[in-house]
Amino acid sequence: MTLIQEKVQQAIGILQENKIDAWLTFVRETSAVSDPVLPLIYGATLTWTSALLLTRAGRRIAIVGRYEAETAKRTGAYDEIIAYDQSIQPDLLRTLDLLAPQQIAVNTSASNPTADGLTHGMYLALAGYLDGTPHAGKLVSAETVIAALRGRKAPVEVERIRRAVETTEEIYRRTFQYIRPGQSEKELADFMHGQMTEFGVTEAWDYDNCPAVNSGPESPVGHAAPTDILLQRGHLVHFDFGVRQEEYCSDIQRMVYLLRPGEKEPPEEVRKGFEIIVRAIQETIRVLRPGMKGADVDAVARSIVTGAGYPEYQYGTGHQLGRNAHDGGAFLGPRWERYGNSPEMLVEAGHVYTIEPGLAVPGYGYVGLEEDVLVTDNGAEPLSQVQKELILI
Repeated sequence: MTLIQEKVQQAIGILQENKIDAWLTFVRETSAVSDPVLPLIYGATLTWTSALLLTRAGRRIAIVGRYEAETAKRTGAYDEIIAYDQSIQPDLLRTLDLLAPQQIAVNTSASNPTADGLTHGMYLALAGYLDGTPHAGKLVSAETVIAALRGRKAPVEVERIRRAVETTEEIYRRTFQYIRPGQSEKELADFMHGQMTEFGVTEAWDYDNCPAVNSGPESPVGHAAPTDILLQRGHLVHFDFGVRQEEYCSDIQRMVYLLRPGEKEPPEEVRKGFEIIVRAIQETIRVLRPGMKGADVDAVARSIVTGAGYPEYQYGTGHQLGRNAHDGGAFLGPRWERYGNSPEMLVEAGHVYTIEPGLAVPGYGYVGLEEDVLVTDNGAEPLSQVQKELILI
């Protein structure tokens, strides 16, 4: 069974759990505007207006343009292929009449970008098709379906993430052998890009910002490209880096300290800041388990950082990881308006999360670590080799 076939079958089980009669993915010209769910349930582009219908009764129906019917068949995921020529509307309405669903879940979400693939224009087109039929007013959000489908990783998905993590860690290992004072942030990024080419992998997010490299207290931390700032002794050097390998991502942060002449250990304030972040991550891994709300997991790490006297970091403690570095669904973050309902969603077995609290050490730079972990029935299992000691150069 291919991954697409497995995920389509998984989606039917999720519909049964949620008592949703039908899930409709409604798209067109996906090479230009693609629904984020398509790689999981179809695996190819669609040109003409197309409808992928899955039902909790187990029906798997693809209504596509005539010249894409063979591709739909070859996915092996749909056992009913309906090809049309001039308009999808008659076949779509005829199919819905036969299915007679009480709800039709469509890909809209106010909180989860990976569940918000139905464009406004396509929503209006669909609503127009349904107007005046028994199916008008039956559209509901497929957010819970898509969150579960993306979040509950199949074993093959976990193994792909694990291999991406291993590649990322090897590139880090080589980078730590290469790093020297006097190099610029850009030079380090160029070296890591060269390693990506050697391993045959691509970046997990924007190429220019992957990796992020921050040396010292003046370097802009966040989603910013490396600068011409030179690495100096007495600098903390922070990396945020991930690769995309076999269509799945890693996302790992690491820390280095450049010893000043005569230093054998980092200064006390550097050591303390690093140890606080290590402790926050370790405690979060210890408590993380199925059934917890994301906000409650976030509070564990956040309280350790603020309880030690550091300012509250202005982002979530962790996000889901998978086909994207930020994979949507349940989110390990605070109950802030910008996160919508994602911090209220429950952690489930099969989810893969990052854990990434951070803080600044004045005069030295930023301390940020990020580990990738798999949630199991019994708790959380690190996929990365957790950094517990500051790398000294």
